[in-house]
Amino acid sequence: MDVVQELIEAADELSQELSGLTFAEPVTHVYNPLAYARVNYVAYVEAFAPGPKQALFLGMNPGPWGMAQTGVPFGDPRVVREWLRITNPVQRPDPEHPKRPVQGVDCPRSEISGTRLWGAVREHFGTPQRFFDRFFIGNYCPLSFMEGSGRNRIPEKLPKEEREVLFALCDRHLRRVAGALRPRFVIGIGAFAAARAKVVLEGLDITVGQVLHPSPASPAANTGWDRKVRTSLRELGLCPPSPAVDGAGGARRDA
Repeated sequence: MDVVQELIEAADELSQELSGLTFAEPVTHVYNPLAYARVNYVAYVEAFAPGPKQALFLGMNPGPWGMAQTGVPFGDPRVVREWLRITNPVQRPDPEHPKRPVQGVDCPRSEISGTRLWGAVREHFGTPQRFFDRFFIGNYCPLSFMEGSGRNRIPEKLPKEEREVLFALCDRHLRRVAGALRPRFVIGIGAFAAARAKVVLEGLDITVGQVLHPSPASPAANTGWDRKVRTSLRELGLCPPSPAVDGAGGARRDA
């Protein structure tokens, strides 16, 4: 089985398994973009994961204005639409939180974590192809959790019994993704993703590292985030290239 087919089948299997889970209050809504935005996740994998990668960058779970909108990890709508050139319309989750409507790649809101991450990628690599020749970006957990107020709830804040079931499924999926991409490095974007990767990939010939999460909720990320990440990558032996001159490019994969 080729890498693209393996990743798509793994995502579909995880999505189906997760559909059977339930979560208690204060969580009132759970979005699964692997289901309602599957067309864009498939387009992302088909365009940018045709073979093994040197490193897999791993986030925690979808942000409300990123992957929850577009189906692409850290997928700020404008970046997905204009740079990655993935423009398919998505379905809507059911039930949908009234304060977190899904508008897909046309969503006017920005995901700051996504704009920082993909903005740095664009600055240093120029085109998506140059980046994805060596790297791939994914999420440990594909679900987005919301409270009644619309407040985001991160996976590690779920009750222990809910976390254990959820993490067991996501752990298995991560091992399958690592088996398909065969990375030398898995880089957690933030402490949570790095910690899960260390547990899941223990004993494998994979170096697990960590970079600062680009969330604006982190004071350290609001000043010189790009510089701090480049320093961390150099220390791991993954030195990013010099800033690219031409930032144009993208590979359209519309269904």
